[in-house]
Amino acid sequence: MTPSVNAPMRHVLIATVWLYFGVLLLGPIGYLGWEAMREGLGAFWTEITRPEALHGFLLTVEITAIVLVMNLIFGTITALVLVRQRFIGRAMLSGMIDLPFAVSPVIAGFMLILLFGPATLLGSFFGSLGVKVLFAVPAMVLATLFVTFPFVVRELTPLLQMLGTDSEEAARTLGATEWEVFLKVTLPSIRWGLAYGATLTVARAIGEFGAVLVVSGNILSVTQTATLHIYQNYVDFNYVGAYAVAGVLLAASFLILIGLEIARTRATASLQEREKIA
Repeated sequence: MTPSVNAPMRHVLIATVWLYFGVLLLGPIGYLGWEAMREGLGAFWTEITRPEALHGFLLTVEITAIVLVMNLIFGTITALVLVRQRFIGRAMLSGMIDLPFAVSPVIAGFMLILLFGPATLLGSFFGSLGVKVLFAVPAMVLATLFVTFPFVVRELTPLLQMLGTDSEEAARTLGATEWEVFLKVTLPSIRWGLAYGATLTVARAIGEFGAVLVVSGNILSVTQTATLHIYQNYVDFNYVGAYAVAGVLLAASFLILIGLEIARTRATASLQEREKIA
C-alpha cells in the first residue's frame, strides 16, 4: 500500500501525465474535429466526396494494400532467416533493418530519385521498357515500403526466438515438409504477432507523407494520396477541406488502434498459453 506521505507527489505525477497527454494528443485531436465540422456536416461531406479527395483515399488504400502484402511476405521471410539461419553478415543485416527508423523519410525519397532518376542506370533501364517509376505509383510504393519494412520483421523476430524450434523439429521428424511445417506449425504460432506488425504497417503507410511527397510529384488526381491532398488543401487555404480529409484519416487511425490493441492482447494471451503448456 502506498504511504500517505507520497499521495501529493502521486497526484502531481498523474496530473503531469494527463497534462502532457492532453497537450500532445487530446488538444490537437479535439481541435481537428472542431475545425473539420466547423461549417457543418454538409461542408464536411462535400469536401471528403470531392473527386480529388476520393482519388486520394483510393490511391492511399491501393498503396497500403500493396505494401501490406509485400511486407507480410518478405517481412516474414526476413524474420525467419534472421532467427533460424546463421550466415556471414547476419548482424549487419539485422542492424540495417532499423535504418528507416534513423533516416528521414524525405532523405529516403531523395535516395529513390538518385536510384531511379532518368540519368541513372536503373532509370534508363525501366525507361527503355516504358515503365515510369518516379512521379508514379511504383516510386510511391517503394518509398512506403522503405519506411514500413521494419514493423513486421521487428514484431516477428523476438516472437520466433521465444517460440524456439522444438515444435518445428517434431513436425519434421513426423515427415512434414518445410511448407507444411510453416503452414501448420509456425504460422499459427506467430499469427497474432503477424497481425500486430500488419496493423503497424497499415497505420504507417496511411500516414506517410515526406518520402511520398518527394517521389510522387504531388500531381492532382494522379499521384496525390490523402495526406498529400491534405497538404495541398492547406497550402491553397482550403482549411475546411484539409481538416475534413484529416478527420477521415483520424477516424481510420482510431479503428487501426482498436485492431492494434486486439492483436496485442491476443498475442500476449497466446504467449502466456504456450508458456503454461511448456
